[in-house]
Amino acid sequence: MAVDPICKMDVDEKSAKWVSEYKGKKYYFCAPGCKKQFENDPEKYAE
Repeated sequence: MAVDPICKMDVDEKSAKWVSEYKGKKYYFCAPGCKKQFENDPEKYAE
């Protein structure tokens, strides 16, 4: 399981609908709003 970097919910990588890649790492999201928030400021949330 991955953790949504915005809301900290568990997200199954195999069935995740919302995925973003930043600096070669994939981030998984529970909802499109979380993905959009990440993409607006990825440096703030990226590990």
